[in-house]
Amino acid sequence: MGWQTANWLLFVAAVGYGCYLFGKAVYRRVLYVKLGQATEFKVRGRDGTGTFLSQVFGQKKLFKDLRSGLMHFVVFYGFIVLQFGAIDLIVKGLTAGGHLPLPAYELFGLIQEITVLLILVAMGYAAYRRYGEKLSRLKRGWKPSLVLYFIFSLMLSVLLSLGFERVWLDLDYSGYAPVSSAIARLFPHLPVAAAQALFYLFWWLHLLILLAFLVYVPQSKHFHLLTAPINIWLGRAETPGKLKKLDLEDEEAESFGVGKIEEFTQKQMLDFYACVECGRCTNVCPASNTGKALSPMHLITKLRDHLTEKGAAVTGQSPWVPELAFGGGAAKTHTLAEIAGRAVEWNAEGDPITDIRPTLAWQQVSWTATPDTSPEQVELIGGVMTEDEIWACTTCRNCEDQCPVGNGHVDKIVDLRRHLVLMQGSIPHEGQRALQNIERQGNPWGLSRSDRDKWTGEIEGVRVPTVRENPDFEYLFFVGSMGAYDLRARKISRALARLLNVAGVSFAILGNEERNSGDTPRRMGNEMLFQQLASDNIETFRKFGVRRIVTACPHTFNTFKNEYPDFGLEDVEVLHHTQLLDRLIREGKLRPRYEVKERIAYHDSCYLGRYNNVYDEPRNVLRAISGVELVEMARSRENGMCCGAGGGMMWMEETAGKRVNLARTEQALAVKPTVIGSACPYCLTMMEDGTKMKEVADDVRAKDIAEILEQAVFGDSPLHQNHSIGG
Repeated sequence: MGWQTANWLLFVAAVGYGCYLFGKAVYRRVLYVKLGQATEFKVRGRDGTGTFLSQVFGQKKLFKDLRSGLMHFVVFYGFIVLQFGAIDLIVKGLTAGGHLPLPAYELFGLIQEITVLLILVAMGYAAYRRYGEKLSRLKRGWKPSLVLYFIFSLMLSVLLSLGFERVWLDLDYSGYAPVSSAIARLFPHLPVAAAQALFYLFWWLHLLILLAFLVYVPQSKHFHLLTAPINIWLGRAETPGKLKKLDLEDEEAESFGVGKIEEFTQKQMLDFYACVECGRCTNVCPASNTGKALSPMHLITKLRDHLTEKGAAVTGQSPWVPELAFGGGAAKTHTLAEIAGRAVEWNAEGDPITDIRPTLAWQQVSWTATPDTSPEQVELIGGVMTEDEIWACTTCRNCEDQCPVGNGHVDKIVDLRRHLVLMQGSIPHEGQRALQNIERQGNPWGLSRSDRDKWTGEIEGVRVPTVRENPDFEYLFFVGSMGAYDLRARKISRALARLLNVAGVSFAILGNEERNSGDTPRRMGNEMLFQQLASDNIETFRKFGVRRIVTACPHTFNTFKNEYPDFGLEDVEVLHHTQLLDRLIREGKLRPRYEVKERIAYHDSCYLGRYNNVYDEPRNVLRAISGVELVEMARSRENGMCCGAGGGMMWMEETAGKRVNLARTEQALAVKPTVIGSACPYCLTMMEDGTKMKEVADDVRAKDIAEILEQAVFGDSPLHQNHSIGG
């Protein structure tokens, strides 16, 4: 048997065994995912194909961090290009010097060598970001860096193989092969046999490294190479952030929410294996940024680790192929050295506005292996995720907006809350009180239902009719609990009522027949209370023939527009007040005649922006007002930071770290505004509290868009002045 035949046989054996191990590792993880609840995988239609292409092949999400995006773009497309080079290199080794019969082969070789150099530069930059800049969101250590070693080794083995090939075959220097030609010139007197031996040495190293990388991929975070495109393709085609409906009448259901890892859906479990641990989610999370326990990245990775370990125990199939090849999966402990780095934003006084390092430190020392406890005995809530983490989420979805692989974080947290509330009755005391008040009186404070329309008596000369008084109304103005009861938010309701009146819009309110929208109970996990409120509200809407709704609360807007249709709300247009005000200005029905000389930093509400993509309408209203100087914060629009009130946090105390609203206020103050504008009563409250905490409330006011437009339409009249007192 000749050496070429032996080379062929060894090649087939190595490739066959590597592919077998790869398939085995993938198959076992598929078994783990199948432990989850069956779900209907909705393949994207034509409308979603563009999103898929832009995120997978356009790397759209990755370019939210330009430098990182460029680096990943080079590696992504570099490896696609080099697959053809790898095939060509395999042919060279199997045919003892032949190559693929490609036209313009020399140009093909030049592209391959340039691509190799670009990837080496990209990997050098990746190493610098991790160990030079020491970005806090990036883990350090041998395991997170293993891919760097793999790729560096692959690229070097390619160049050395090509270089010694030129010596072996006595090829002249070529400008189409500058790197391999330069390597060949270093060995001008190397014997042909030695050059051939060195070629095959590096040829086999390249092949074995490639196969080892192939086997490693599904057993590491790099499984995202396979799962991320699938996850994005199967991603939600409906409105972002929409929560699934629970069938509370299912008599066969043993529990509601998620109390065990296998109670997540298979699609949610696919998220676990799609995570690349880039830390972008944690880097923008308001909880992580202010020293709370929650880190969205660790939420996903801890659930993934738990699924892998429990899945292995249930199926009897070890996740590690070959067995114990990567340490049995005990990748739970991290050193505190990992938290060193830059992820800090500073205020004018030199103090940190945001800092994710304390959260990372807590995660890295708290997620530790428990060798004496079997995976089946580990409690999901308490053993994997603590209640502090679960209740720290503001449901702002900034994590999801940043995630390059299409992971959902908020739905998992809400599912955990549902189990805590519905099955265990566990909820922070202040939150429990708010939910009880909503159940009893229809508002979080427990104030009398009959006081809901009292705010209407505070507007002189402006009639605010109820649906019974104006049965032919065009718009139902759904005031909401904040707009009806909160003294500060009442000013927004009054301003909007005046503007609608002067614009000639026929509107009405439900008055004391209005109930809470249910957003707070739903985000806090009380699905039962939410569904009751939704049912009552929809029945009321039908009773009065509601066809259009306008509200100043983004939470109500999102719930009515995107979630009530699951419960029977049909053929009803739902608008946020900034959308309607923008429309009325464009139609000439509202004329901002008075100058408002203010420098305004507009704060984007999460439920208006990231949930519903309403970014321009509030800004359009401000731009229509003479004298307004609109300035943008460093974090605005899609990357705007949460005020800290969402997800029920409006009604609960922050007991750890810095207050989220204080951090957001400091971000606003950094652009030196005279007014912090908002389009949400929750945000307005949080921003106003923030200015008071910073002792700048006399110089920097917080105002709703409707209040600013009211001033521009009516001027600083005595009526306006009276309405600005108190609250």
